[in-house]
Amino acid sequence: MAYILNIETATRNCSVSIAKDGDVIICKEVAEQGYSHAEKLHVFIEAVLQESKLSFSDLDAIAVSQGPGSYTGLRIGVSAAKGLCYALNIPLIAVDTLAVLAAQVSVEDGLIIPLIDARRMEVYSAVFDANHFKKRAIAAEIVTADSFAGYSQTLYFVGDSTEKCKEVLNQDNFIFLEEIVFPSANEMGDLSYEQYQNNDTVDVAYFEPYYLKDFLTTAKKV
Repeated sequence: MAYILNIETATRNCSVSIAKDGDVIICKEVAEQGYSHAEKLHVFIEAVLQESKLSFSDLDAIAVSQGPGSYTGLRIGVSAAKGLCYALNIPLIAVDTLAVLAAQVSVEDGLIIPLIDARRMEVYSAVFDANHFKKRAIAAEIVTADSFAGYSQTLYFVGDSTEKCKEVLNQDNFIFLEEIVFPSANEMGDLSYEQYQNNDTVDVAYFEPYYLKDFLTTAKKV
């Protein structure tokens, strides 16, 4: 049995959950217009522990969303996770933020395209199949009418960039699931537990968030 504390702060959503063997017990989150991570994160951590009737000593690992995403948000989440792991002497698990976002989509076929806003028409993106296996690596790119044009499958776009992207991405096989906006710790349970079972952890002392700053004009085809 493993209890994992999951922390997601890569976007405007400040989100914390506790999962037992991959099943989320409780999740606390808020997505405000201004970033409130510094004020809310530790409050949420205390709250999920208290409501699940657990203490810090019951935790077997801590998982944090590693990026890409907001520089400030990632720094706050990773700093908190590293501090707790060091104090508790438990492993740190780094989870792909775009995989967390894609995990909210349930489809039988096609491809899932999670998008995280960077600035202007720039986004962080990746490509996952319907089983949530990554088919194209994370990229930073400027969205144009030609972006993702090489895919014949149905593409399901999610994230906080869909509003601006649908203005230029208008092919018939493009579907925007606008109700899925932010990655959430509620979807980190299975991902972090799988990595925990595989001993897929990172060095607490040296781990840094995944910042992606070089932007490309087009996405590679699979």
